[in-house]
Amino acid sequence: MLVLDAAATRAALPWDGLVQALGDMFAKGCVMPVRHHHDVEVPGEAEATLLLMPAWQPGAYIGVKLVSVFPGNQMRGLPAIHGSYLLSSGRTGELLAIVDGGELTARRTAAASALAARYLAREDASRMLMVGTGRLSANVVEAHASVRPIRDVRIWGRNSKKAEATAKELDLKGISVSVATDLEAAAREADIISCATLSSEPLIRGDWLKAGAHLDLIGAFKPTMRESDDRAATRASIFVDTREGALSEGGDIVQPLRAGVITENAIRADLFELARGTHPGRTSPDEITLFKSVGAALEDLAGAVLAFEANRSKA
Repeated sequence: MLVLDAAATRAALPWDGLVQALGDMFAKGCVMPVRHHHDVEVPGEAEATLLLMPAWQPGAYIGVKLVSVFPGNQMRGLPAIHGSYLLSSGRTGELLAIVDGGELTARRTAAASALAARYLAREDASRMLMVGTGRLSANVVEAHASVRPIRDVRIWGRNSKKAEATAKELDLKGISVSVATDLEAAAREADIISCATLSSEPLIRGDWLKAGAHLDLIGAFKPTMRESDDRAATRASIFVDTREGALSEGGDIVQPLRAGVITENAIRADLFELARGTHPGRTSPDEITLFKSVGAALEDLAGAVLAFEANRSKA
């Protein structure tokens, strides 16, 4: 049995290979039961979340991810997300690998957004705004840079020191990285805006989005959380990773739906349809696109299989 720590997991999941693996899995599909989602009380702090996410390919692989999200860890200087992935044989049930869940989650989440950007962001998109300074931020920038010609990156966060630290962490050849002090100004200039926060209030306003912009919403994984306003939902062509997940958990979709601002028909396609070519994605240079992801067990399975097979081939 393989045990892959964070470093080994990262090394086994290069962006080009991971984006492709996710695309292949969305195109082929797998069995993906509804995930278990539990609120966990943390005395004196915001509630934590426990996620159990199973998925399998009949006769090939079966896996389950166990993840905890503790928002209060940000105040401790600790990652908000911890977890492990258990990958077993789909024929015998034998445990094949334990993969670092935090690294797998960070990389597959970023890769899913990059996969969406491959269909939704303009091919010449070069300016990116990263809203958020958590573990995901650097991964999201790197993943997008693997699918679009990013040349200028701005990092914005409520804590300027954390934004500066994230900017310093990024060392991408040929890409200028700086801290954005004016969120609105940076958003108005960006070709791609990615948000990876735990915000419960809109950060990005729809009126800030320029023609041809792509808005990538990764955080706000509960109906009560939100990173964009109603105006963004009405101005943009909306796409999601999975319809079921976005319609039940993604506040950026759920809240405007409940308010009657949009209907379910506003969702043009999900990643299954984009990967299978049944929807073309972006249809014009000036179209504003919005992609909302809440995560799917399919993505974890694709990443875990890629990591396992990459390390098995070295044995």
